Amino acid sequence: MKMYKETLENIDICYVSEPQLDLFDYINNNKLEEEFIISPIDKEIDFESIGKNTLLGNGNCLEFLTFIETSSVDLVLTDPPYNLGNFMHKRNTNLVKMRENQFAYAGWDNLSQEDWEIEMDLFFKESSRILKKRGTILLFMSLIKIETIIKIASKHKFYYKTTGIWHKTNPMPRNMNIHFVNSTEAWVYFIKDDTSGTFNNKGLVHDFFETSLTSSKEKKFGKHPTQKPVKLISHFIKHLSNPNDVVLDPFMGSGTTGVCARKLNRKFIGIDLSDEYYEISKMRMLYE
Repeated sequence: MKMYKETLENIDICYVSEPQLDLFDYINNNKLEEEFIISPIDKEIDFESIGKNTLLGNGNCLEFLTFIETSSVDLVLTDPPYNLGNFMHKRNTNLVKMRENQFAYAGWDNLSQEDWEIEMDLFFKESSRILKKRGTILLFMSLIKIETIIKIASKHKFYYKTTGIWHKTNPMPRNMNIHFVNSTEAWVYFIKDDTSGTFNNKGLVHDFFETSLTSSKEKKFGKHPTQKPVKLISHFIKHLSNPNDVVLDPFMGSGTTGVCARKLNRKFIGIDLSDEYYEISKMRMLYE
């Protein structure tokens, strides 16, 4: 492997020529300390270390995923865009009045259906490559998109396990006088190239999990319109991975998956397109 290093403001920048890299093996083999950047010489991306066993990337996740070594990740746990922005715009709702950063007005959730399916297909293709055999994907998704997600995932050696529900005990009482209050979100669970993977149960585990909405304490470094609570994400990491496993969140948002992975002694790779949410994630992983 060809590699050269330079130091900028006390941070080592490691330039590598390999087209793909097992990131944590590379860190261990080169005895890198906590502050460094890994940068492939043929791609305009950087992975930044945030403390021990945590690497973050700011940009399009598909560009970062192509740099991650085949069969080097144990769990992909993520909350990708549901692509409901245009759908919500066409409905008679008061979302923009309730929250300035509501997802329908954020700009990253309003692709055409065709473009969204292309993006999801590329995501599953790369996820299939980088996950180990019997590795797991669990992603949150709108109920009206689940059939499409299962169809796309099945093209890339993913075995559909189940769909479950997160129930919010204190949902926003949106339009409560004209229809049922929206208090649930779905999650979909797949195994790569097999029918079962890591599942750490001590008895019965339901496909239904209940928590309150994300607390203000978990948003002290900044807000994200679809932020999931630590209790929910920790539940999945505990059941679907083991200590020292590599957990990846390519749609990291405000970094909850990374916060939970670090607390539970997992290695973490996180990627987000937004500069704002990337900085929030960094602050949370350093100080939460």
